[in-house]
Amino acid sequence: MTDDTQVPGDDDAEADAAPARRPRRGLYVLPNAITLAALFSGFYGVVMAINGRFEAAAIAIFVAAVLDAMDGRVARMTRTQSAFGEQMDSLSDMVSFGAAPALIVYVWVLKDLGKLGWIPAFVYVAGAALRLARFNVNIGVVDRRFFQGLPSPAAAALVIGMVWVFDDAGFRDVYSIPWLEWTAFAVTLYAGLSMVTNAPFYSFKTLGGRRTVPFVVLVAVMLAIALIALDPPRVLFGIFVLYGLSGYAVFAWRRFKGQPASVISTSTDDPDEKGLHP
Repeated sequence: MTDDTQVPGDDDAEADAAPARRPRRGLYVLPNAITLAALFSGFYGVVMAINGRFEAAAIAIFVAAVLDAMDGRVARMTRTQSAFGEQMDSLSDMVSFGAAPALIVYVWVLKDLGKLGWIPAFVYVAGAALRLARFNVNIGVVDRRFFQGLPSPAAAALVIGMVWVFDDAGFRDVYSIPWLEWTAFAVTLYAGLSMVTNAPFYSFKTLGGRRTVPFVVLVAVMLAIALIALDPPRVLFGIFVLYGLSGYAVFAWRRFKGQPASVISTSTDDPDEKGLHP
């Protein structure tokens, strides 16, 4: 015979022991919808490039980069992270920051080099694929302050920023301009190879969240926004050129100081790898 009598306070104890209520299923749509919007922006950029509208193509890729920065933060804020969302984000990045920039720059000027123009375009696509795959498998053993290699959105901004700058300067419907063809060749190849290097590029992950920042950082952000508003193509391209060089500067500086240059570690017991783990 069982005793069905409840002891006072049992309800409270059961409530405390009950697992926290899961977020509503509808919330999972939000971060994935942002990821799909980034994917659409990459697709839209390719379509605009095919139609000869390279300014619209460049803007679409930059919009994709903004959306890509948002979806993960939204997922964490709403506690709707999922393995599906992570895989969806990687596939979206491969399209928007891998295939799309390579196709846009190829349609813009690299096609005039014939089969030689395939080289930087393919190296860029392959570099983006390798960089995303390496990021996914090394995410637990990399110093979170840095990216291992140039991140794919920054590589895309470097290549597409170049297209936008020249298009804004009046280089439209260009054919057989050797210096322009080889400039695009070099920048695209550089961006593709930089994605698979071990050079440490600052991730800016330590500047967000609940950490405080000096007032001067906010002033710098304000000035950056004002400068971008004055001349978006040139300012954005200049920013990502500096960022694209910064990893090699940090790598050389660490080597000069005798510090570990790699941001990846495989052992938490190695004194030389202290601080490389999240």
